[in-house]
Amino acid sequence: MFLQKLKLNNFRNYKEFNLDFSEKKTLFIGKNAHGKTNILEAIYYLSILKSQRAQKDSELILWDQDFCRIQADVLKNDIDIELEVLINPPGKKTIKLNGIKKTKSKDFLGNLVAVNFCTDDLMLLRGAPVDRRSWIDTCITIIYPSYQERLQKYNKIRSHRNNLLKTIKIQNNLEDSLSVWDEQLVVAGSNIIYLRLKYLNEIKEVVKAKYNIIAPEEELSLKYNSTVLGEVVDFSKFSVEEIAENFKQKMKENRQEELIRAKTLVGPHRDDIEFFINQKNALNFASQGQQRTIVLSLKLAEIDIIKQKINDTPILLLDDVLAELDKTRQNFLLKSIEEDIQTIITSTDTGGFEAEFLNDVKIYHVEKGEIFEVS
Repeated sequence: MFLQKLKLNNFRNYKEFNLDFSEKKTLFIGKNAHGKTNILEAIYYLSILKSQRAQKDSELILWDQDFCRIQADVLKNDIDIELEVLINPPGKKTIKLNGIKKTKSKDFLGNLVAVNFCTDDLMLLRGAPVDRRSWIDTCITIIYPSYQERLQKYNKIRSHRNNLLKTIKIQNNLEDSLSVWDEQLVVAGSNIIYLRLKYLNEIKEVVKAKYNIIAPEEELSLKYNSTVLGEVVDFSKFSVEEIAENFKQKMKENRQEELIRAKTLVGPHRDDIEFFINQKNALNFASQGQQRTIVLSLKLAEIDIIKQKINDTPILLLDDVLAELDKTRQNFLLKSIEEDIQTIITSTDTGGFEAEFLNDVKIYHVEKGEIFEVS
């Protein structure tokens, strides 16, 4: 997979942006807050159809403008593909594939596949459970585009159920009507949990192997903490049907508490993922370097899994991440990038890169939303 061209209109601080990508490695350098990250954000938006930095799509629009547009030409399995996203509030965004409007995100997703690694990712272990849920959900969406719609459906069901719980708190005679939403929540939620466990089962050995390259004396392990299943370390143990049965039982056990608190207390929206080094919780016992090695290993494993699943190489986006890594981890990351992977990097300067790495890198300087090629 290769990004051939990116064009932006009114996106973030870019009134107009038009760039052809000619090399496997591209480096954007410049001071912070001048627009380097915005370029990578636009590329990644085409991969997952949402921004990881903005709460609303409207925040992506250049100040004092009514719309923004992201366009890209991608070479996928030797086929040229044109992608376009138009964000024009208050209506829904318009997505087009080869000039044809698509109404479902699953028909658009998967045509540009990217792995994004930014400085915020390095705080994954220390972040809140919602950050780790977002991480795994994004990973799954990249491999299974229909997963995003499943998540959206689950959240809608949960929202309706929460509203009903709030109403029941005032009008007790409506409790029987919960069963309709309970059934829908169980079906949607069980599928999400199953796919999360499936992904963890596929990635766990790859992550361990990556981690052991830097820390051969340490054993990395993962655990899924579920409000439905409890602590799960054997990710292949449960079928969808078994998860659903556990889900129903847990909802019965928590019914009175949910009625009191007027919110859904059981489901994948409350689950978490934990990481352990030599059986000790990495959040509490691991050093900052160990925690960053875990995240680094997760990202590199994600690339390997994607290659297996889509039979193609994803595009790797590295957003200022090298500045936050020590020399050992910098070298590990850069040397782990295979030659066939298109890599687009941002950095304040070229100081953190070895001369050999920069030999075949196209370098651009970014300043106040303008880009200049560095000869």
